[in-house]
Amino acid sequence: MPKYGSIDSSHLHGFNVKRLISFHQKWRSFMSKKTVVFIFLVTALIITSCSSQTVETINRKVNPMDLSSFPAQAPVNQVHLLFIHHSTGGQLLADAGNEVGKDCIYASHPNGGGLRGLLARNNYIVHEASYGSIIGDKTDICHWNAKFRDHMSKILACNQQDSLYSDGTRNRIVVFKSCFPNNMLISDGSDPGDPDACDRTLANAQAAYRAILHFFERNPETLFVAFTVPPLVKPILYRKGRLIERLKVITGRPDTLDKIGRRARLFNNWLKDAEQGWLRGYALKNVVVFDYYDILTGHGRSDWSVYPSGAGQDSHPNRDGNAKAAEEFVPFLNRAWHRFNQE
Repeated sequence: MPKYGSIDSSHLHGFNVKRLISFHQKWRSFMSKKTVVFIFLVTALIITSCSSQTVETINRKVNPMDLSSFPAQAPVNQVHLLFIHHSTGGQLLADAGNEVGKDCIYASHPNGGGLRGLLARNNYIVHEASYGSIIGDKTDICHWNAKFRDHMSKILACNQQDSLYSDGTRNRIVVFKSCFPNNMLISDGSDPGDPDACDRTLANAQAAYRAILHFFERNPETLFVAFTVPPLVKPILYRKGRLIERLKVITGRPDTLDKIGRRARLFNNWLKDAEQGWLRGYALKNVVVFDYYDILTGHGRSDWSVYPSGAGQDSHPNRDGNAKAAEEFVPFLNRAWHRFNQE
């Protein structure tokens, strides 16, 4: 008596046994491949759906600072403003054109958003600190605590790079931002986090921003403007010969791309949430958050950049993205300035 699932050739009169066995083996192989493909596609759909729902849920819970009651007009008097940045900030400030500049302080750039000119037309005197200076060097999230702790007096007196005012002038506005690699938060980490640790975890990033509020509180005569971190372009992991790597990412290993994208959204939403986020309980009016990340992700269309430059895999925002951000930033800043100076 044959075992279940085996083929007993004694019962197969008139059949070509070898052909039948070959057909049976091919059928089992085919069904096995179909099952793998089916599981792959269903998993992808579930993850995509969950990702979309999570972003929607996160967006609904965010309560950014409401500046709508303050005028969007420019300040009456000129205001000195320092922008601490690296490449994305330099390109945002620059005019559109050929690359002209040094140390990421550009007069013009192909990705130029024209923000410097817009600020100048709104009565702001723009100063910059970037690569090549103590003030502008090291702008990762893990560097802000030491920078504001050790160099605040220089920051407030910075004319350009490490050149300081000689007449007692002070910057009334300090704008600062980290660059897109800081959104590669590879894990949640452990609370309370370490503000000086450069391991990119959610807990460490939040700890760093909590730490610097103490320095802002000690300088109530200055308006501090934090940019959320500009988004990364979503890495492409599926190429010919790399199906296994893609399968590893999509089938639920820790810190998949979708998890990293959602974590970046969660962190930047936490930064701008005035009720439950970074500024919860902060009593002064000298700190605001401009959501550069949300603008460059299409206001929630993605957790990744929708304005890539170059061939589409460069996370530096392109000209369109920077121009849109510059256009939104100026009225935002004007309103924040009027709120800050409110009697």
